[in-house]
Amino acid sequence: MKVIVTGSAKGIGREIAQLFLEKGHTVIGMDKETSSIENSNYQHIQTDIYQGALPEIMDCEILINNAGVQNENDIDINLKGTIRITEQYAFQSKIKSVLFIASASAQTGAEFPEYVASKGGMVAYMKNVAIRLAPFSATANSLSPGGVITDLNAHILNSPDLYRQVLDETLLKRWAKASEIAQWAYFVTVINQSMTAQDILIDNGEAAQFNFIW
Repeated sequence: MKVIVTGSAKGIGREIAQLFLEKGHTVIGMDKETSSIENSNYQHIQTDIYQGALPEIMDCEILINNAGVQNENDIDINLKGTIRITEQYAFQSKIKSVLFIASASAQTGAEFPEYVASKGGMVAYMKNVAIRLAPFSATANSLSPGGVITDLNAHILNSPDLYRQVLDETLLKRWAKASEIAQWAYFVTVINQSMTAQDILIDNGEAAQFNFIW
């Protein structure tokens, strides 16, 4: 299938692109940075999803909206940019699935204000997309990861004290690997046929963690 992955240069997006390539799909990556992926089935487009040029791409079958920032024009890029990409490529007869990489903070509110608003808006927009994709027999869902081991979280990962504190906030005392989120993305967009308009929380039990006082 023909797959578009935004934010494919590193982190979760790169892992998603690599997994789809390993499975034999054709992947078009979009990122404001260059990519180190070397595969004959991969095409990289260096652009800004919010205000950069968007090429004509025909017959996209899977669209994965992963590109995003934290505490840096969050609403413009994370939300408005994602809407721009989706409206450009999703609504056509070949589409099978659209996936949004949101955040656990969309459910908990535990982040920077504009970041929370951008990811919460993304989940709401996902539901709107699901309604409009239904006539194409296509699905739309979102993943809301909690802590993930990526360069974006380097300041925590490189601090033993901070890392211990964040792991203690989870039931399973761990963060997810980017490759795990990629596996979820593949399942939801390729294997899944019946689930749509749903947000999946992948946070190692952080939202469920609490201390019972009696």
